[in-house]
Amino acid sequence: MAQPFPFAAIVAQEDMKKALLMAAVEPLLGGVLIFGDRGTGKSTAVRALAELLPRIETRTGCRYNCLPAEPQAACPICSPDGDGKRPPITKRRAPMIDLPLGATEDRICGALDIEKALVAGEKHFEPGLLAAANRGFLYIDEVNLLEDHLVDLLLDAAASGVNVVEREGLSIRHAARFVLVGSGNPEEGDLRPQLLDRFGLSVEVRTIEDLPQRIDVIRRRDAYETDPEAFCKSWAKRDASIGNRVVAARRILRDVEIPDHVVMRMSQLCLRLGIDGMRGELTLMRACRAAAALSGSRTVTWNDVAEIAPMVLCHRLRRDPLDDAGSTPRIERALATVDAGYGHG
Repeated sequence: MAQPFPFAAIVAQEDMKKALLMAAVEPLLGGVLIFGDRGTGKSTAVRALAELLPRIETRTGCRYNCLPAEPQAACPICSPDGDGKRPPITKRRAPMIDLPLGATEDRICGALDIEKALVAGEKHFEPGLLAAANRGFLYIDEVNLLEDHLVDLLLDAAASGVNVVEREGLSIRHAARFVLVGSGNPEEGDLRPQLLDRFGLSVEVRTIEDLPQRIDVIRRRDAYETDPEAFCKSWAKRDASIGNRVVAARRILRDVEIPDHVVMRMSQLCLRLGIDGMRGELTLMRACRAAAALSGSRTVTWNDVAEIAPMVLCHRLRRDPLDDAGSTPRIERALATVDAGYGHG
């Protein structure tokens, strides 16, 4: 299989790259939504990210990506019947699963293996895409064109980390811990606000207008398509450095502290913006912790919050017909009032 385009070689689009790295550090963020123009590197970045992460350990033939030390009951390879011997442990690339728009609920969640049922008369579960994505990434291009009930199902599984199938006499439960990444072009339709709120982070990508950066994009793409192996080799050290940052951030993530005064100002910010519910604040806290860990810090500062807040809160704002300034300027104004000590309002 051809090597994906290196993550480090992607020009600009810093918010998108940072959001993906944060989701790789903290899977509890709830996924990333990337909206923007066609041809801006959305799917390239997702595939590149999976490549630079460390390989995962599992057993040969396992279709659920079980941890060798924590075999799942649903997996016949890692939890064989009777005295069956488990296959050897192997390492494989972190899963990167593409979910096609025409996928059915059975294909996503798994279903009864009809062939075995008809030929052998046995009830056998055929795992779906959620099992294949466990411990990796599930990517949906044009997520805004996917049926709402399927998006809802995916968001439920991403938030709980578990896939439960109860049908046709089968009762299966298996781990489905994955980072959900959806991308789309807003010209082709929006997601319902209820679904937007379920995504942890949302970033907007635009066509690059800086001339030197545009030249860098086409030169690097041309070099990659001419000789993918040599191009990837030339970027391997920089990709490895980013991968090491993610691994180091995962290691210290639970030790990152958020001072009380920063938490108080986060709440003031969400109050000022009229964010519904508490999901915004919780996600903001987790995102800031992931961002601090990525930079090697064990303490979240207000500067971290100011930088991350648009990714977390823009898609959660209520539409204001009297304010046509856009989401990001509204958040910047709210940040300024909190900064000035007028955030109790």
